[in-house]
Amino acid sequence: MDETQTSGDEVIFPGCSSSEEIRTRAQLGVYEVSMRQPLKFNSENTQPGLSHEVLNAFRLNLMKKVECLYEGTSTRGNLTLLNEIYTELYITESETGEISNEHEVRQIETQSRRGATEDTQIKCNDIFRPLPGQDKPIRTVLTKGVAGIGKTVSVQKFILDWAEGKKNQDVQLIFPLPFREINLMKDKTLSLSDLLNIFFPETQEMKISCDEYKVLFIFDGVDECRLSLDFKSEVKLCNISESASVDVLLMNLIVGNLLPSALIWITSRPAAADLIPSEFVHRVTEVRGFSESQKEEYFRKRISDQSLANRIISHLKSSRSLYIMCHIPVFCWISAAVLEKMLSQAESGEIPKTLTQMYTHFLILQTNIKHEKDYENNVTDEDMILKLGKLAFQQLVKGNLIFYEEDLRECGIDVTEASVYSGLCNQIFREELGLYQGKVFCFVHLSLQEHLAALYVHLSFTNNNINVFDQTKQSLLSKIFNLKKYNSLSDLHQRAVDEALQSNNGHLDPFLRFFLGLSVKSNQTLIQKLLTQTGSCSYNKMETVEYIKQKIRKNRSAEKSINLFHCLNELGDDSLMQEIQHYLKSGEMKKGELSSSQFSVLVYVLLTSEQKMDVFDLKQFIGKQHRAEEVLHNLLPVVKESRSIQLCECNLTAQSCASLSSALQSSNSNILRELDLSNNDLKDSGVKLLSDGLKSPNCQLEILR
Repeated sequence: MDETQTSGDEVIFPGCSSSEEIRTRAQLGVYEVSMRQPLKFNSENTQPGLSHEVLNAFRLNLMKKVECLYEGTSTRGNLTLLNEIYTELYITESETGEISNEHEVRQIETQSRRGATEDTQIKCNDIFRPLPGQDKPIRTVLTKGVAGIGKTVSVQKFILDWAEGKKNQDVQLIFPLPFREINLMKDKTLSLSDLLNIFFPETQEMKISCDEYKVLFIFDGVDECRLSLDFKSEVKLCNISESASVDVLLMNLIVGNLLPSALIWITSRPAAADLIPSEFVHRVTEVRGFSESQKEEYFRKRISDQSLANRIISHLKSSRSLYIMCHIPVFCWISAAVLEKMLSQAESGEIPKTLTQMYTHFLILQTNIKHEKDYENNVTDEDMILKLGKLAFQQLVKGNLIFYEEDLRECGIDVTEASVYSGLCNQIFREELGLYQGKVFCFVHLSLQEHLAALYVHLSFTNNNINVFDQTKQSLLSKIFNLKKYNSLSDLHQRAVDEALQSNNGHLDPFLRFFLGLSVKSNQTLIQKLLTQTGSCSYNKMETVEYIKQKIRKNRSAEKSINLFHCLNELGDDSLMQEIQHYLKSGEMKKGELSSSQFSVLVYVLLTSEQKMDVFDLKQFIGKQHRAEEVLHNLLPVVKESRSIQLCECNLTAQSCASLSSALQSSNSNILRELDLSNNDLKDSGVKLLSDGLKSPNCQLEILR
């Protein structure tokens, strides 16, 4: 996602002198496709009332809307041609569209440890095509994925390939209707025909009936929906000319009362996946983001200097917590923006190794872009950061990622100056003018919102001794924080830890990591680059560290403890890591029995340790209470990332070979070079399972005993 930019609105790309030239080039491109393939508008798929001219105009207008990625605002942001930067995402068929109560960062960590062979992969352009052995037609597809994982960009690429005449030419019309824009019409009464005419004026020349065209409706971001989608409603619409409220229209379209032959594609974050009842969904897919190889591919496309790209990749790999986050395309973009500047210039300061450092550097980078552009306004950096932080915090508590004019006004943001705010934080907060031309506001990614929310809470306390949790009357936080007296930042940290642990879905986990990380001295220095006036308060970091370590020792839940390990990493404390590593080296682990949750924590520690094991010796982990198969299965994520696996004389059976075969076939198995299976009675069945893994093109094994 290119940052090449000149002053004002002019944007330069290789071979393009301005954003206008980009549009001209795209228009020429569609005419070239039209001459080469006639845009597939032949007698077989052209219906009465749908002329070449109307279809050409419709496709060209859609192409203009999706051909570029907008970073920052749609008016001042950087334009990047989608086809130049697009990296194919890892998309799989999922069993269900059920709600996930696990926080999205933990879902990314889990996904990063899954083998690529465990699920059925589907290309974005094939999501409506049955897989081999599937014979039922697919009308409605639900695609789920965490924030910033690439759902919207996948939709954009699907539409662009169709508009250019490359893919899915059996579909004659595509109507993208993002929920963030439909929300603006929630109080209106319209027919489906009226709705389409508003978003797509070309449809006024079309007469769409039930079976006349093969049509695809795309509803992007159901998790952002502020309509009351009642699928139990008895209001039934069968004619696109019938008027009703917008939520009733959408419900009837999704269930198939309106245009039953139309294809429906819905995207959602996992936390809202069950808003669409499963009986109306024929396929569920999941966007997993970037695989290990796709991460590197992105940076090599994004950074023209390949030597610099290699240095960025190496640095990110050196911090496991950062590299795991690179599964999220938006995080890759943030990391590239920060590290490209820091590693290509002789800048002083520590290269970011934690999330808090990375995001604080990114905020500084964006405010510097504002100064370079010299926007004329009366808003100081302090005012802007605090107002956006207040908005971020209040909406985070409510669970909102999309905001409207009334939300901004509540935080003292002048709506008429919203575009200026967007300019100040060019690629953090943006204003969008969509198909409906209504104003929608959002942070570029949930993690940016969480970071600004944490910064707002931190500054409110350190600068003004104000506990903003007291002001959040109906929030999840108010139960603990309300009416509580805080004498030091350490007290506030401890209460924040307690609140995060009480959250069932990890709602405050990344916020907590940022909130604690901002208290570290190096991050305090960075904050002083943002603000001309910063306060101080009583703080003892070791009190916070010891409190977290107590919680880890008492907590039996691996999921809860993992975020606390992340918090210690943000605070720069690795004492507990060293304790656990000493525990491993001493051999004391063999004397006790680990629960499955403790195994999960052990996996996390082994994978994120600075001294990650190059050699995995199973005997270190087999105690009196554990069988080899059980230990091997629980520690398989570590096995997949080891160069040498020592399994000799471990009484392994065929069941163990199934786990090993899975490891050998995984996408990152090229790390493994040596496997010692000597003195185990594997039987013929075990050897056959193992041979399947050895045949995998991913297997780069050099030594097998």
